[in-house]
Amino acid sequence: MGSKERILRLKDETRTNILNAALYIAQVEGWQALSMRKIADQIEYTAPIIYEYFTNKEGILLELTRRGYLVLTREIREARDRYEKAEDKMEAMWIAYWNFAFNHQEFYRLMYGVDMVSCSDNSQLPEIDNLYAMLSEVIESLFRKKPVTEDSICLKYHTYWSVIHGLVSINLVHLNGRTTDQLNQQILKDAIKGITLSINS
Repeated sequence: MGSKERILRLKDETRTNILNAALYIAQVEGWQALSMRKIADQIEYTAPIIYEYFTNKEGILLELTRRGYLVLTREIREARDRYEKAEDKMEAMWIAYWNFAFNHQEFYRLMYGVDMVSCSDNSQLPEIDNLYAMLSEVIESLFRKKPVTEDSICLKYHTYWSVIHGLVSINLVHLNGRTTDQLNQQILKDAIKGITLSINS
């Protein structure tokens, strides 16, 4: 490996270390505790080195938001691909969304601003559009008795998302008073099935 390749690899590793340190701090102390100084201390670098890779904390939050959407999209795609029927795909995809929220809580809180301020620039991320496109494609295939338009797909997407995100947020914010997992799963599946049935009713 040449010196140029070695330098590039070292830069990639340093950037990854910064992001991993930020995520670790969020997991232990919460996103509100994150600072450039804490990240530098965590990986035993000086703060100026962190600024060589990210101009500010917002840049780190944006990159971690992007990383979160990549993981979420992958898990939803894998759930979709396990089924043939559109109804089964839709249910599996939203259950995967639910599971992501609790298996990757710090990502979810950052991505959707649950009990915190989310990254202000995340609406510009193409990963968000990719996630919407994947879900809306399956939603479109559910329309069999009604004419389908982009507006009707968008409406149903936001109906699914509003209900499921709302249920996720209630549980994330009130973890000590969470309803049982069994009850949550029943509520989740009933909500998904209800919205799916409404598409052709």
